Amino acid sequence: MADTQAAETGQETQETQETPGSPGAPAAAEAPQKEPRSVRVVMLALMVAMMLAMLDNMIVGTAMPTIVGELGGLEHLSWVVTAYTLATAASTPLWGKLGDMYGRKGAFMTSIVIFLIGSALSGMAQDMGQLIGFRAVQGLGAGGLMVGVMAIIGDLVPPRERGKYQGMMAGVMALAMIGGPLVGGTITDNWGWRWAFYINLPLGVVALAAISAVLHLPKKRSKTRIDYLGAGLLTLGITSIVLVTTWGGSQYAWTSARIMELIAIGVVALVGFVFWQTKAAEPVLPLHIFRSRNFTLMSIIGFIVGFVMFGATLFLPLYQQSVQGASATNSGLLLLPMLGAMLVTSMVAGRVTTNTGRYKIFPLAGGVLLTIGLYLLSTMDTDTTRFMSGVYMAVVGLGMGCLMQITMLVAQNSVEMKDMGVASSSTTLFRTLGSSFGVAIMGAIFNNRVQDVMAQRAGSLGSKITEQSAQLDAKSLAKLPAAAREAYQHAVSAGTHSAFLLGAVIAVLVLVAAVFVKEVPLRGGPQKADEAGPMPAVEAI
Repeated sequence: MADTQAAETGQETQETQETPGSPGAPAAAEAPQKEPRSVRVVMLALMVAMMLAMLDNMIVGTAMPTIVGELGGLEHLSWVVTAYTLATAASTPLWGKLGDMYGRKGAFMTSIVIFLIGSALSGMAQDMGQLIGFRAVQGLGAGGLMVGVMAIIGDLVPPRERGKYQGMMAGVMALAMIGGPLVGGTITDNWGWRWAFYINLPLGVVALAAISAVLHLPKKRSKTRIDYLGAGLLTLGITSIVLVTTWGGSQYAWTSARIMELIAIGVVALVGFVFWQTKAAEPVLPLHIFRSRNFTLMSIIGFIVGFVMFGATLFLPLYQQSVQGASATNSGLLLLPMLGAMLVTSMVAGRVTTNTGRYKIFPLAGGVLLTIGLYLLSTMDTDTTRFMSGVYMAVVGLGMGCLMQITMLVAQNSVEMKDMGVASSSTTLFRTLGSSFGVAIMGAIFNNRVQDVMAQRAGSLGSKITEQSAQLDAKSLAKLPAAAREAYQHAVSAGTHSAFLLGAVIAVLVLVAAVFVKEVPLRGGPQKADEAGPMPAVEAI
């Protein structure tokens, strides 16, 4: 009877995993194997929610020129993205903790509703100030989308079986990165920029309806109050870090008083946060989860993957458009070799992990492939063909495919079920912060290198061309004299060389961290359920 109920709702799966050694524990291991229709429907709804979180910025980015043309406020353009990013990063750990304390389903559905409200309001914005404010609301909801997806999957599917769904998650990511700019351009050209936000509404309603009807998880009611002081300190620290990486080297010099102030505020807030977490009754981010070697290593690896991945997706299209003459319209398609390789490898890694229960080989292989791939990208120059750059991107994609979902899988397997939400949110947060640092640091190196080479090759004209920005759009590039355009192509090649070389050096740390990963058996292995009783609830350190 327990087997049947677990298969139908997932509720008993949650309860038996939370209580190792209970008589119903083997049922939790067997439930995912049956793959009931309710679980498949929930998974589909979760994938839609993940798509909402990942697709939004890419669609909106394509629509931004049209938005500025109608609303004005060009000087505040960057805040449309920054407000969303800040709200998402700051709210991510809070959503994970709320799910742990009060129930995953309610927290997840609330985040979807807030995201949809922000989307609807953004579509109705009448000026740039309103749009920035409404994007912040949208970002607050978005912070809970990815965390909710990962934590609910962690509740429904034991780690040993979770690899089967890695391909689905990687597929959603690849589809968002490739399709985002295309969908954004099509919507903006045919329906208007407001539909770049309104398109979220029907998708979100479908996800809400499916989750409400089919997902059944135990309801929780914590008697402990939310750690408001810890939440405030963490939010202040994360906000300061993101602003430093966003403004540094662009709106303000890295050594300016404003950047120094933000660094000081961030350090003080985070030190205060760590101290308070040792005193709080119900800490936002329980520090005991970092006692697990594997969890700490996965956090480090996740940070590095975010660092190099978003740097790669930023500079590769720029290189191919500026140097190789590719069309900006299909910029998402330029990343197809990397994303396709990532998708295939992630699916293979998931299946192998599910069938064997072994996973340490993937962080090791991922570190090697990522380092080699980024080094190969750093060798590109003005004579590199599209085929060769595609091969180099595929190597990077193979490395990312070995790492993207494995980091979340191992991190979740390293904590108790009661900490599943904070484990998922922490891993997501480290990846988000890594992407912020990657874009900022690699961007600063790229911009400085481009400006230096332009000054060397084109003299005062080169310095004037890149005075405002080292990243020229297609129209600006086409207007340049032939000599200046050739100089700019060499400058972009030099800039990408420096940026990707840094990425390769940073990627070596993935390999170093992977060496120390301890291959702890994944909970939920079906053969273990019969032979050795329930799997351990938490990693042995």
